[in-house]
Amino acid sequence: MQIHLNGNPYDAPSGVSVAGLVKQLGFGEKHVAVEVNAALVPKRCHDEHHLAEGDVVEVVTLVGGG
Repeated sequence: MQIHLNGNPYDAPSGVSVAGLVKQLGFGEKHVAVEVNAALVPKRCHDEHHLAEGDVVEVVTLVGGG
């Protein structure tokens, strides 16, 4: 299914959860923030929030430094 990931078209598995997408992208257990259709998806909901065709997804990681 086609979604928009960080501003680019992306072919995701049909019905994938936010957690599944994060894992597929290689983030594993890293801390990430995920927004779907301009709404933040809390980490506790990543397993149960499934994506749909045309969803707009933003995934950002936290970077430390100074």
